[in-house]
Amino acid sequence: MITKDEVEHVGWLARIEIDDADAEDYAVKLSSVLDYFGQLDEVDTEDVEPTYHVADIMNVFREDVVTPSLDQEDVLANTASEKDGYIKAPRII
Repeated sequence: MITKDEVEHVGWLARIEIDDADAEDYAVKLSSVLDYFGQLDEVDTEDVEPTYHVADIMNVFREDVVTPSLDQEDVLANTASEKDGYIKAPRII
């Protein structure tokens, strides 16, 4: 069971201001979450293979195919500022 003081301490660590009423409410809610994890700890997983993703997804790679790109003139037609054949962006520093 998580206490109100523990909730306030975690709030202090996270730099979150938690009033007394909310601390009591969060203590009850967080305790129920930890109880649920306790139930999961009781499940027998001896013969279960570890999973790293819930869906059986495999990386699918495709061949790199060269395709024609836009002409430089077409790209520069969409910019408001252009210099020496490049898009001119505002100075950052």
